[in-house]
Amino acid sequence: MILRDVRILDGTGEEDDEASLRFDTEEGRIEAVGDAEPRDDEEIFDLGGKTVVPGLVDAHVHFSLSGQASVTEVVNMSEGELMLTEAKNARETLTAGITGVRAMGARDLDVVLAERIERGDVPGPRMVANCRSITITGGHGHHLGREVDGPTECRKAVREQVKQGAEFIKFMATGGVTTPGTDPDSPAFTQDEMDALVDEAHRRGVHVAAHAHGAEGARAAIRAGVDTIEHGTFLDSATIELLVAEDVVLVPTLSAPYRIVRNADHATDESVQKTQNVYERHIESFEAAVEAGVEIVGGTDAGTPFNYHGANATEVSFMTEYGMDPMDAIVAMTGRAADVIGLDDAGTLESGSFADLLVLDENPLEDTAALREPEAVLKGGELVAGTALDRLGDRRAESNSSPRTEDADPAVGE
Repeated sequence: MILRDVRILDGTGEEDDEASLRFDTEEGRIEAVGDAEPRDDEEIFDLGGKTVVPGLVDAHVHFSLSGQASVTEVVNMSEGELMLTEAKNARETLTAGITGVRAMGARDLDVVLAERIERGDVPGPRMVANCRSITITGGHGHHLGREVDGPTECRKAVREQVKQGAEFIKFMATGGVTTPGTDPDSPAFTQDEMDALVDEAHRRGVHVAAHAHGAEGARAAIRAGVDTIEHGTFLDSATIELLVAEDVVLVPTLSAPYRIVRNADHATDESVQKTQNVYERHIESFEAAVEAGVEIVGGTDAGTPFNYHGANATEVSFMTEYGMDPMDAIVAMTGRAADVIGLDDAGTLESGSFADLLVLDENPLEDTAALREPEAVLKGGELVAGTALDRLGDRRAESNSSPRTEDADPAVGE
């Protein structure tokens, strides 16, 4: 199948106007980008200058959470209820155009969901999945996480997560906004504990994400050797310099505090108080990190209060608003995100990549809001949301270079 007369943003920073893209609908992979000569009887869709981009990749989601004001609404769910919640949120994420995610874990269920999606049992994005976030006793996320104390317990917890199928390790280097009684600006683990967590994870062949709001906790996590810092709310110059020096990636999740601030009348008092204290500092930290050349990857923290699944593309607009070039922001939530989280063959429109793509009516380099309303969402070359390709442009087939005039197939997924 060929999509012809399209503008291609390939997820690596390259743009190609009036291009073609061929993909194999059976294999679900891209075969050629740029120029694609039709084969006999090959379907061709002339899309009249529409823009094609990779499906978005969100490096920080919580399928166990659904935007509730308080995590306590989730804690008492049975595993069956929570699994249904995760499946629903995964489907909503996919249909909004997010074809890949890194899921942050809850009760060991994300790895089960990832397996079922890969088998085709339930719809959802490609996943890099965790089991349970590791936290200190009473620390941020303890409701659905694994509580530990001391380096030995830290190593054991990592081994447990990998045994259960975790593809990465997440730990809470500081307190958090949504866990009562924890301070986002204060370190949680000791340096020895963080060193043990990261060393054990890397020994087991998985990468490490550190939730860190405060600068001191972030620096300790960076010194321990983490691969990504999540949030980075109170970054100071010393922490930003360390991020650059150690090539550690920042996943800023700008959507999360924005959603709480904009819904203050419905949020818990503690969440509002904490968020009001951090919101402006978070933006300042992000702007300083961009200016310094910190590597940025897009992640939303989807599922946290009022941060609903399916609204993920807004993160690209936030990153652009606060200092990133539009192309770089798109790459941060496509090719670069897939590379950093270890989602192989995803996030780019290149030969051999999965045919995960969005068809947009407008150019997102001119207005990133175009990413929020894709006209069509394809995963593995299959339409999973939006309008069928034969309704978006002229459809024909090549047979000895002569166009076929049969009626178009019925639209799928409208």
